[in-house]
Amino acid sequence: MESLNDEKNLSFIERLFHLNQAGTTIKREFLAGLTTFVSMAYILFVNPQVLGASGMDKGALFTATALTGVIGSVLMGILANYPIAIAPGLGDNAFFSYSVVIAMGIPWQTAMAGVFVASIIFLVISLLKLRELVINSIPQDLKLAVSAGLGLFIAFVGLQGGGLIEASKSSLVEIGSFTNPTTLLTIAGLIVTAGLMCRKVPGAIFIGMVFTTIAGLATKLIPLPSHIVSGIPSLKPTFGVGIAHVGDIKQPQLWAVVIIFLLVAFFDTAGTLIGLAEQAHLMENGKMPRIGRALMADSISMVGGAIMGTTPPTAYVESSAGIAVGGRTGLTSVVVGGLFAISMFFSPLLTVVTSNVTAPVLIIVGALMAQSMKGIHWEKFEIALPAFLTVLAMPLTYNITYGIAFGFLAYPLTMIAAGRRKEVNGIMYGLFFVFALLLYIINVLPHS
Repeated sequence: MESLNDEKNLSFIERLFHLNQAGTTIKREFLAGLTTFVSMAYILFVNPQVLGASGMDKGALFTATALTGVIGSVLMGILANYPIAIAPGLGDNAFFSYSVVIAMGIPWQTAMAGVFVASIIFLVISLLKLRELVINSIPQDLKLAVSAGLGLFIAFVGLQGGGLIEASKSSLVEIGSFTNPTTLLTIAGLIVTAGLMCRKVPGAIFIGMVFTTIAGLATKLIPLPSHIVSGIPSLKPTFGVGIAHVGDIKQPQLWAVVIIFLLVAFFDTAGTLIGLAEQAHLMENGKMPRIGRALMADSISMVGGAIMGTTPPTAYVESSAGIAVGGRTGLTSVVVGGLFAISMFFSPLLTVVTSNVTAPVLIIVGALMAQSMKGIHWEKFEIALPAFLTVLAMPLTYNITYGIAFGFLAYPLTMIAAGRRKEVNGIMYGLFFVFALLLYIINVLPHS
């Protein structure tokens, strides 16, 4: 009887996620989900810290962050069957707190109303399949460049988080101090994980993370958690605040804020989805199947996050860690969502996953994603320059959207100069003006 029930459960999972077709197993998908979750668990603590600077309640933000991760990741897994996790993203939260609330002097309640309005517009655009149309119109070379740029971006994040590079007044960045014990922990984790990868050990990335964590605890570089289980903080201080203050959005300045949130959310997730799909070999004829469903999962989670009281979620580049472990279906994302739900009860345990633990993963996965550059037509300069700007700008501006903007602004210009203007579709010309407007709003308008 028990075996019969197991067969029914397995057949249900198979029907839902098509594991056999993807060449994967439940065990591998679970390991991939666990790896992705551990790689991105930092957002549970970083998001409340950044948004808390605006005056928002950190306890409520912790719960809102976790619940948004549950909603987004589960929807991505079930609707689109992709191994891509969704949770509140870095970047938007800093813009919310430091640019909108602190610099512009806008109350966080009003700013959250701006996020809510942007999320509703975002959902309508997705329902009309405008996002899907745009993404399918992006040339294959630029899609490959986005994937490679993401690789360099997350490797840069890993190098920085692990202490291998640090800020410099004279040269912007410089090599970190190897006398710092936590930096040595990162190096040890990187050596072990890289060795396992070279030996083609299954689950090498996750094993490397476990090794780094245990080494950190053993050397007391990572403190033991004071306790294991804690209560779930209340959502009451932030829940529904954005809806209640929609009437406050009257000034042109606030509508500019709405536009920024909308545009950044539109292209951040789009770029990440393309990059991750390339890494997982899920693209078909240069297009991402089920892209509409993936974007719908993202849109719904953005509305949910705005209602609960957090800035827009995004597809996480850290999903690349789970993909590298072997995640190929939405079961990976559902596992991530489940772990976000569990994390609300066991938040103290997540403190052992420091940036030094995730840094080796990000560096190695960055190397894996950079391989997509081999498919770019570098011999054609009109393609090489936009692709190069896309790849280069992501880590150097510390912003995925800027990287996409630089490449998409250059592409129509170089193609026109090369006498190939008829090969550029109308949507790419439209995106040229959209990104020009975006850069104007972000960089020129606040200073005028």
